[in-house]
Amino acid sequence: MKRWMVRFAENVDAIVPLVLGIAVSVLSLLDLVSAHLVENSILVVIAVLSFALLRDRWNEDATDQNLRGTLAATLSLINDLQGKLALISRLEQSTRSMHVTVQGLASIRTLKGADIDWAFRAARKHTDRWMFKGGTGTYTRAVTLPVCAEIARRERRALTMRLEILDPTNEALCEQYARYRTSVASGPDGTGEFWTTDRTRKESFATILAACWHQQGLSQILDIGVGLTSTVSTFRFDLSANQIIITQDDGPAVMISDESPLYDGYATELRTSFTQARRVPLESALRFHLSGRPTCSEVRALFVGLQIDLPEEYGEDDLEQIIEKAVHAKNPYGDPEFGEPE
Repeated sequence: MKRWMVRFAENVDAIVPLVLGIAVSVLSLLDLVSAHLVENSILVVIAVLSFALLRDRWNEDATDQNLRGTLAATLSLINDLQGKLALISRLEQSTRSMHVTVQGLASIRTLKGADIDWAFRAARKHTDRWMFKGGTGTYTRAVTLPVCAEIARRERRALTMRLEILDPTNEALCEQYARYRTSVASGPDGTGEFWTTDRTRKESFATILAACWHQQGLSQILDIGVGLTSTVSTFRFDLSANQIIITQDDGPAVMISDESPLYDGYATELRTSFTQARRVPLESALRFHLSGRPTCSEVRALFVGLQIDLPEEYGEDDLEQIIEKAVHAKNPYGDPEFGEPE
């Protein structure tokens, strides 16, 4: 009953004219009312309907105004939201830039003391490539080359090495390098030797011999190349598959991981520099037999085949020194104190 009363109240402006019209029509048919009353009733019905129409229009206008107000508020809210989204986008870009910066800083480390040795051990572990650019490659010949070759042999995988060292046939260049080394450290290094022009030349000759010797023993897995440079660098670069280590005498080292964009930049620089160096035709070395400990005659024949002139004054003792440096090289930084990283 309540529901019907509610509906009646909501539609009274339509129900009243309807009932009135029906009632007047019935009474008119029964001749119970006069024609004048019928006309007046019609006017009342029309008036009521007109009022209902006006009220609906008023309601529609009010609704339109409400809709326009709501739409304006919505558009204002959308504009505010767009501004906030733009701000959020800028904040996101700033956060991303900060993340890249932090990540870049985390991928570059300064190394000192024992950390340098540890970094080299980590770089050698499981790497399939190594690029070196520096002086005579003494540490590379004594540690990096034999260790990387042994790991590659044990794990039965290929190893690519590119070594860019001083040209030993350029005596003036070797003299300049020796003067530089003695200017930063006047005493002997871990091998017990002083840096002289003669030692510089023999160290480079020994690195060439060691490259040929190791390649001959591991020809199936080792791809090694040697380039001879005519410029002296005060830095040494060692690049493995996961990091590059930049060292200098009596100074801190820098380690850059492969997560840093600088890694690819240095890799490109080292490849470009190597292509500009004088290439040693190591493929020719395979034609010359080298014993477990090469003999002086084998070494002379090898360097003739490589088209690298040994000094005319070199006798048996000089060749023996080169052979010893190539086969049983000493670590110029002393004996390692830490084991390989797990």
